[in-house]
Amino acid sequence: MAASGCSTVRLWRWRRSPLRRRSDVIEAWVVLCAWVFALVAALFAGIAAADAVVASAEQQRAESRRVTAVLVMDAEDPGASRVSTDHLVWTTVRWTDPDGTTHTDEARVPPKMHAGSKVEVWTDRKGVIANEPLSESEMQLHSVAGGILAGAATAGIVLGSAWVVRLGLERRRLDEWGAEWERLDTPWGRKTG
Repeated sequence: MAASGCSTVRLWRWRRSPLRRRSDVIEAWVVLCAWVFALVAALFAGIAAADAVVASAEQQRAESRRVTAVLVMDAEDPGASRVSTDHLVWTTVRWTDPDGTTHTDEARVPPKMHAGSKVEVWTDRKGVIANEPLSESEMQLHSVAGGILAGAATAGIVLGSAWVVRLGLERRRLDEWGAEWERLDTPWGRKTG
């Protein structure tokens, strides 16, 4: 019985009532449309973001290639003292493209490697050191996370906009109630507020 009374209270804006105002009906429609639009927009935004992440990762994978490079100097030299978060150190490496072009750049390598040691690095199509492309599992994780974030942000924007509209309707409703009380109090010659 309590559940029935609760749903009756929630849906009062949809039933005919002498207390229901036009702004109550508008608010009910705003809330309904906002939730429907938020769900649909979040779904499309999430799918679009996930597809964009996958397309970007596949493009990076297509443009990257693994090459064997040689350390120009020891990885423990003072010039290679910058340590990254994965405990690799930066040092200068050199490699040759299949067309015979020699490149020199900085790459992250395990510490304490000596000059002349060989390491595998990834390069982009221009021959510049690049990050290793995402694996299949990393690509799936990034696409799911990106889709969830985009969907949640889209839904938040839609529902936040509906909340602002509801605040305006609430302000208008309070003004209408104030005008009604003013009109009712005046004939009796007294003021209640």
